[in-house]
Amino acid sequence: MVSNRLLALAAGLVATIGVSMAANAQQASITGAGASFPNPLYQKWGAAAREAIGLQLNYQSVGSGAGQTQIRNRTVDFGASDAPMKAEELAEHKLLQFPSTMGSLTAIVNIPGVEDHKLRLTGEVISDIYLGKISKWNDPRLVELNPGVELPNLAIAPVYRADGSGTTYVWVSYLSAVSSEFKDRVGVGTSVRWPAGTGARGNEGVAGTVRNVRGAIGYVEHAYAAQNKLVTTQLRNKAGQFVVPNSEAFEAAASNADWSTPNFAANLVNTEGEKSWPIVSPTFILLPKNPQDATRAQNVMKFFDWAYRDGDAAARELDYIPLPEKVEEAVRAAWAQVQVDGKPLWPAK
Repeated sequence: MVSNRLLALAAGLVATIGVSMAANAQQASITGAGASFPNPLYQKWGAAAREAIGLQLNYQSVGSGAGQTQIRNRTVDFGASDAPMKAEELAEHKLLQFPSTMGSLTAIVNIPGVEDHKLRLTGEVISDIYLGKISKWNDPRLVELNPGVELPNLAIAPVYRADGSGTTYVWVSYLSAVSSEFKDRVGVGTSVRWPAGTGARGNEGVAGTVRNVRGAIGYVEHAYAAQNKLVTTQLRNKAGQFVVPNSEAFEAAASNADWSTPNFAANLVNTEGEKSWPIVSPTFILLPKNPQDATRAQNVMKFFDWAYRDGDAAARELDYIPLPEKVEEAVRAAWAQVQVDGKPLWPAK
């Protein structure tokens, strides 16, 4: 009898495993690649979506430039980029661009004795650091900005993104907005020629380099700074106020966004407002309007529809800024442009 029971239990276990394996095999998956800026959020959304809507997200944080390339080549279901693509590029490659969330960039530093949020910086000073014009932390301009802060006679080691990066695009957009010299000498792009500093790959690489190099300064998405407990700085905003990077300052900036621009390419850099953080930006999804696989394209839209409805709490936990509802509704309407044989794929049937 014991033997029969064991056989029955074994058979039941095999059946259960078989059902489980079949369910896992049937779970739909989508692939994406690109921006590292929103990667922490996409990973968190992906983990939750497996149970919530039965979708498996495989996302590679390879940088915005690589994400644009992969979606142009149709090697992933969607691309992700912090830098909006030009309208003519979107048209040429038959791509729909829409925002997924908003995030913020922060300056991070490694200065002995300087704690989180204690150092004050301005866009003009940061520009001159990356231009190589300010090379010591005890430079008179920095000392003047920071009364009461002990700034050492230590070389400044600027760190920048070595890969094609939407994070860089947002950072240099800000520096170009506040410094005409930076705009003329460096300009705006996902990859630029830096007059000073050393490069690192991804937000992860910049964060790690700053953590390990005394005197370093770099720029990362705020979630990376928070998760890695890096020292961030105050920044002077357009209203002349020094503000710390926090959700109140990020949402103050986001409230001034103009979403009427074509392809949802709103500019949130150096916005008005006394409480506004000066470097906030949307991050974008690139989806083929003429997908090769209708089901996978539908599932991409299903995933972001779910994220819009149920992903706000996860976004705020990581210091991202959820999109306004009216923007999400406009995005859903724009999904009608994704078609097969002239028929829209959204809403999924």
